Amino acid sequence: MNKNVVMILAVVALAILPLVLHHGGDAEFSGADGQAEELITEIQPDYEPWFTAIWEPPSGEIESLLFALQAALGAGLVGFYFGRRSATPKNQEPDAHPLAAKHAQH
Repeated sequence: MNKNVVMILAVVALAILPLVLHHGGDAEFSGADGQAEELITEIQPDYEPWFTAIWEPPSGEIESLLFALQAALGAGLVGFYFGRRSATPKNQEPDAHPLAAKHAQH
């Protein structure tokens, strides 16, 4: 079996397996900030935060949108970096690229 097919099947299994394991149970996911706040108030109910946020999003959906936008920008930046790093320079012949020459031998 092709390695790519095996890897695609593994990724699909990793995406579906958590949904199957938590089926019917308490599958509510929360962020680390919310879990930390809950634990802090459980340990010390009188705790008062020493810092407040400058701006808070008007709703949870806007907060999720900003978080997704931040993740997408980060993924795009990482993809752009690795794409530029692995691209063949324009003034260089494709056969002169060390990886192209290595693949040409095989």
